[in-house]
Amino acid sequence: MELTYERRGTGPPLVLLHGIGHHWQAWLPVMDLLAERHDVIAVDFPGFGASPPFPPETPYNAETAAFAIEEFCDKLGISQPHVAGNSLGGYVALDMASRGVVRSAVALSPAGFWSRTELLYARTALRALRKAARSTSEGTAAALMSSALGRAASLWLLVADPTKIPDEEILLGTEALRNAAGFDEMLNCFAWLAPPPPPKAPITIAWGDRDRLLPRRQAVRAGRWAQQRAKLLAGCGHVPMSDDPALVARVILETTGG
Repeated sequence: MELTYERRGTGPPLVLLHGIGHHWQAWLPVMDLLAERHDVIAVDFPGFGASPPFPPETPYNAETAAFAIEEFCDKLGISQPHVAGNSLGGYVALDMASRGVVRSAVALSPAGFWSRTELLYARTALRALRKAARSTSEGTAAALMSSALGRAASLWLLVADPTKIPDEEILLGTEALRNAAGFDEMLNCFAWLAPPPPPKAPITIAWGDRDRLLPRRQAVRAGRWAQQRAKLLAGCGHVPMSDDPALVARVILETTGG
């Protein structure tokens, strides 16, 4: 399967993985910072962004997503890359670390550390975001971005400060969510998502202290699983790359040794 990706920089390979309903462009705020030390590859999961969907016989879940990324790396001739992921991508990064197929993994607000009530809340909120994206025309979305209230309503679950996000980035993100072929099935699989086995590679778990989708109390459970304290990212929401690119890049580079 040919996945869509963006590649920049030189150095040890670092693969960046986005969240459910998003696309590789989620990493644009930090890519150039990371590319100073790494060969950075930001990739769209199958059925998300501009990547083709899985074949009909392949289900959408975190495991098939992880294996698709491994296959993608093999095709690029990359062995044992560093990985960093956000939300769904964070879980996939930890899953790859648990199987020892990466050199290190950074997980930003990873999925899978929720309580039953928190999972219900997250799935309901994500379905609402998806419904809004699919029922909003490009013209209406552009009009919403022109008002502070519309911008806040569209983004408050995902970022701490909606005013920092460029209009074009919001519109492209809305389009990615609207057209994500794998969204519904992937979201359904969250009901069975549980923390992976213990990691076999160095990991860092970091959480936005203003994450409104996966509240930061989940960082405590993730830290217990990892047998280390999860880092809190001050002033950041669920997609911290948009809130504080320099902080996120620093956390990743501290882990990779870049």
